[in-house]
Amino acid sequence: MTSRLVLGAGPLVRSLLDELAAGRGEVTVLTEDEHRVDTLRTDAITVQLADPADRSVLSSLDVTPETVFVAVGDAKRNAAVAQAVRSVFPSAMLVAYSGLETDPAVDDALEHVADRVVDPGAAITDHLMERVGEAGLRTRQLQRVLRDVDGTLAVVMHDNPDPDAIASGVALSRLAQAVGCETELCYYGEITHQENRAFVNLLEFDLQNLDADADLDAYDGFALVDHSRPGVNDQLPPETPIDIVVDHHPPRAPVEARFVDLRSDVGATSTLLADYLRRFDSLVEEAVATGLLFGISVDTREFRREVSVDDFEAAAYLLPHADLDILQRIEDPSMSADTLDTIGHAIANRQREGSVLLSCVGELSDRDALAQAADRLLDLQGINSTLVYGVKDGTIYASARARGTEIDLGEVLREAFGQIGSAGGHADMAGAQITLGVLESIEDRDESLHEVVRAVVDDRFLDAVQARPNHLLSPVYTAPRYGVTDGYLDVEDGEE
Repeated sequence: MTSRLVLGAGPLVRSLLDELAAGRGEVTVLTEDEHRVDTLRTDAITVQLADPADRSVLSSLDVTPETVFVAVGDAKRNAAVAQAVRSVFPSAMLVAYSGLETDPAVDDALEHVADRVVDPGAAITDHLMERVGEAGLRTRQLQRVLRDVDGTLAVVMHDNPDPDAIASGVALSRLAQAVGCETELCYYGEITHQENRAFVNLLEFDLQNLDADADLDAYDGFALVDHSRPGVNDQLPPETPIDIVVDHHPPRAPVEARFVDLRSDVGATSTLLADYLRRFDSLVEEAVATGLLFGISVDTREFRREVSVDDFEAAAYLLPHADLDILQRIEDPSMSADTLDTIGHAIANRQREGSVLLSCVGELSDRDALAQAADRLLDLQGINSTLVYGVKDGTIYASARARGTEIDLGEVLREAFGQIGSAGGHADMAGAQITLGVLESIEDRDESLHEVVRAVVDDRFLDAVQARPNHLLSPVYTAPRYGVTDGYLDVEDGEE
């Protein structure tokens, strides 16, 4: 059983004991303050009246503590107690409080024997800097913009939003409501991935699905989450004035808004929203915390991709507030027949070029199934990169996956399709969208539509891979194989 020893009885110890008593294991307190003995003792806490610096007293304890907290009060006394603890319990984790009256010699003595020294001056400074430093200033600026919205703020996610975009939108809406700003969570496109549908339904998020011709005059302000420009990966008019942008993707063009928070050094936009909520603990609700935690997990691929210290810290903060049972239900949804069919077509139609696997699934009923198919194909032996694509409603949708660091898929897809469509993403997960345009109406051709699509997509992707310094193709590949010009294709925005 876990055993903790607390030495001292000041106000800090009282707060510490409240936290320790709520956990598992034994808690023992040694104090010289006889007035504190009865007030500190509970069913979960054993209190003894004794000198905590007395080695014989420490040696006679019935427990061998795994962790010892030294917080007697006086700095020199803390150092003496810490030295006694280290000599009696050399393997224990020793945390010592330095006290308010600092002395370099005492500080050195504590640093020498303790595993961790708690400096109240540094703690107060950190607390103040969170509120008056850069992070605190950013929070106040966001609140100011939210208060200035006179009416309803449309919090717009990118098209066909993923959990990171959805959770970030919900969290921003919660922040806005706290300062009296009315919001509506909006998105264009569809939520077709069964995991994402389960995510929205189980957490009971109220989202508004907008049509391309939706009347935007009902909104008095606009915020973008998990993307940064109107008309790019959403169907807002490009000239829409934007009030707020919060995103973790590096921008490809200047971003204009009254408030902009772009931090590409974190793995998820949900991490940024968790940072804001952390400054207002009262705003952290179970559904919001659960959503943000799942958003971070998905966008970092369970903390294995482009993950930062901030992502781990955000997850650690959210975890106690989240509903882990709901998370489990979200992560294990049933698979639709359309998704299973798409994965089957991807496996049957696969073509290999070196360690790259390509597959055209033909007509597409569920575009989110492409990502799942690309993930599945990446499990094949000897494959380091996959591209799976299909056609739906006059648009080619493509999803790519990679393992390792030999290729940056985001850059490859931008190079391959950026001039004829829209593409982007991360080094190991990216996507593209290309409107068929006049190509779809051409009837006088020898190849079928899907053969022409395959020619365009395969050749462009393989050419882009071949151009990389550490390309993944074998000498088998030669291009081009079909005479299809760029003029057949129009531009449309894309996503992963």
